[in-house]
Amino acid sequence: MKFMFQHNNNSKHTSKSTKAWLHQKNINVLEWPSQSPDLNPIEHLWGDLKRAVHRRCPHNLTDLEHLCKEEWANIATSRCAMLIDSCPKRVL
Repeated sequence: MKFMFQHNNNSKHTSKSTKAWLHQKNINVLEWPSQSPDLNPIEHLWGDLKRAVHRRCPHNLTDLEHLCKEEWANIATSRCAMLIDSCPKRVL
């Protein structure tokens, strides 16, 4: 199976050194428009995590870290699979 690397075209991802490293490692990079979080499955998971943690009202940084780890572990693998499976529909 052949894979492609996707990133969000942030300047740190498109720097000369990053491009050179990816090229040197023969990593194929998917042409991708800047700021397209709606097409990237991980962005949907970050949104899920943000809402779940917000509902629990962390009181300090330690609490925030604990709740983030707990809620991340609670994300169902079926949610991840559904987001990946839905990629072709969102791209068209």
